[in-house]
Amino acid sequence: MKIGVVAEGDDLSSLVAEDFGHAEYFLIVDYDTYDYTVVKNEFANSVGAGMKVADAIIGLGVDAVIVGGIGSHGYDKLKNAGIRVSFDEDGTVEEVLDIFKRREEQRRKFQ
Repeated sequence: MKIGVVAEGDDLSSLVAEDFGHAEYFLIVDYDTYDYTVVKNEFANSVGAGMKVADAIIGLGVDAVIVGGIGSHGYDKLKNAGIRVSFDEDGTVEEVLDIFKRREEQRRKFQ
């Protein structure tokens, strides 16, 4: 599983960004290994950044997105593409990945 984490910095110790469209970076993280690729947000200073970022993330082939805050348009676009969105997350990228992983394991137990 590939997870897109919207972040303020370019590594796992960076804080999760509060603003989906205007975050500086996306970390595309492998669920199992935490290996990651850094993607600079070219739309951070654009009008309508949330929709543009949603399109970009969809193009990266992620299965889930973790973010602090996201607007309804970006959220809907991701959900309609079949991408799970975990929002209102707070902490470092590594911390929220650990929490996401625990939730995912619990979810799988009850399916």
